[in-house]
Amino acid sequence: MIDVRRMQVLRAVVGNGSVTGAAAALGYTPSAVSQQIAALEKEAGAALLERVGRGVRPTAAGLLLTGYADTIGRQLAEAETALADLLAGRTGQLAVRYFATAGAGLVAPAVARLREAHPGVRVDLRLTADPQDPSAEVREGRADLALLVGSAELWGDGVRLTRLLDDPYLAVLPRGHRLAGRRSVRLAELAEEPFVGSEWPGPCLDAQLDACAAAGFRPGFAVQSEDYMTAQGFVAAGLGVSLVPRLGLGSRHSGVVVREVRDPVPVRVIQAVTRATAPAQPALDAFVDALKQAARAS
Repeated sequence: MIDVRRMQVLRAVVGNGSVTGAAAALGYTPSAVSQQIAALEKEAGAALLERVGRGVRPTAAGLLLTGYADTIGRQLAEAETALADLLAGRTGQLAVRYFATAGAGLVAPAVARLREAHPGVRVDLRLTADPQDPSAEVREGRADLALLVGSAELWGDGVRLTRLLDDPYLAVLPRGHRLAGRRSVRLAELAEEPFVGSEWPGPCLDAQLDACAAAGFRPGFAVQSEDYMTAQGFVAAGLGVSLVPRLGLGSRHSGVVVREVRDPVPVRVIQAVTRATAPAQPALDAFVDALKQAARAS
């Protein structure tokens, strides 16, 4: 097999027109250059240089290999530049998984920030494939980052969690409700109300149930909608009250009022999950920073 490094020595000899000139350009001794050319000729099975006066010129075989050496040299330079850009976070590709209500409030502004600072980084955005275990794609190496709700105890080993946002739940009440005139409501004041469910079973629903338990009651669900906008519609129709996270509120239904909740405040914790054993990725670090900035601004 032909040695690529020796091809670059040949390229230097042809470019300088002499072994001495190549040695000076490369920082070698003339003897070392001659040895490299001799070894390359042995690998090639052909003479690569011929003497002309005090210099040398390439044979047909030498000219052929010099052309390929030029191409390889350019490609190596491009590879070094591309690698430097990747290691600096200026380029790369990230696979990001998110859940719907985090999209507009967190993911979209974070991607915009990343594109502004690192326009060469591509982001593959998709909704989480498995809502019951959003960390699975990250653990299995199919995604670089996922957004999820809950604490580290829920998601096991092998992942790293970065806390982004405490997203409080708000009370959604029908217009004309006895508490609609308040600026805020105590959670216990909703104990006897029929509830309109807004969450699938999981950490988001658990955040509601835990807060209600702390307030001394378990909500009675009259309707299960598992969708925030649909829940608002059921509330507007007078079927009950609901708890909806601030990020999930979206456009408010004209038939409801929204009030802050206290004593206690139900909160879902939104976190970014990455693989604990993943090699350093500056682009990923930049995206996590962008998510943190988006969370602070939300």
